[in-house]
Amino acid sequence: MLQKLSLCVVLIAITALAWPGNALAQLSDTEAWASHLSNTYRVVPNVTYGTANNRENKVDLYLPRGVDGPVPVLMYIHGGGWVGGSKEGNVLRLLPWLERGWAVVNVQYRLGAVSLAPAAVEDCLCALRWVIRNAERYDIDTSRIVTTGNSAGGHLALTTGMVPAAAGLDRQCPGNEELAVAAIINWYGITDVGDLLDGPNTKSYAVQWMGSMPDRHEIAERVSPLTYVRSGLPPILSIHGDADPTVPYQHGVQLHEELSRVGVTNQLHTVPGGRHGGFNRDETVAIFETIDRFLVTNGLAAAGSRETTGGQ
Repeated sequence: MLQKLSLCVVLIAITALAWPGNALAQLSDTEAWASHLSNTYRVVPNVTYGTANNRENKVDLYLPRGVDGPVPVLMYIHGGGWVGGSKEGNVLRLLPWLERGWAVVNVQYRLGAVSLAPAAVEDCLCALRWVIRNAERYDIDTSRIVTTGNSAGGHLALTTGMVPAAAGLDRQCPGNEELAVAAIINWYGITDVGDLLDGPNTKSYAVQWMGSMPDRHEIAERVSPLTYVRSGLPPILSIHGDADPTVPYQHGVQLHEELSRVGVTNQLHTVPGGRHGGFNRDETVAIFETIDRFLVTNGLAAAGSRETTGGQ
């Protein structure tokens, strides 16, 4: 049922998204692609990648058919302040990557009601190891894994790609494969969790994720991307509106400055007047132009368009 629902959502959304501008030409291309979607991608829903707190954590996989060799993969991690949201509720965010021919792994993790911090960080690291361990089975190129997410998902995309083994946050993940990603695309993610626990930037979602643990500030530091800034990290692109009321824009600025200081390839794409997502069409187009340049510059060009897209 989930597989049929996911495909239905994708079909409807692509038709809607393609309508603005050159409507007839785009609709023709979109109808052709949508009508062959089931032959273009296969969906493998609710695959268990790990168990924690007696709960199975799952991923949905969107895998291109008829590929010639391993393909790049996007690990998408949903937002919701670590206390809400779901992988199913974010399927539409995967569309640009499906159009580009990428494989996508849509990740579920423990929310705060199930387990407080650092559980979500641990789970996403385990999801990454699962992807690496199962790469051959799903024709995934482990040298082209990109993590991304929005808000708390942006934070988790950062920690998944930045946390070193020495931090010990992957100890419950089966296997011993080295955890590494090729790039990170952070959509307005939290970079300093402690900043949101007290003071002018206090946010209820962060307080809820930490609970009343006496060492909550130590844990906040342990799960903050800024803690792990160092040379040798993968390229990082951050996207942030400078009027964001939910995650302070300064979080993106500080990460950009610290990464630049140690020589890590990175970029901050600022959306003037942008709030917490909800960017308009022009802003979104500009963001994805930046993403495409970022991928090409870092040797992660799209997997390639398919004939049914009309080369779009």
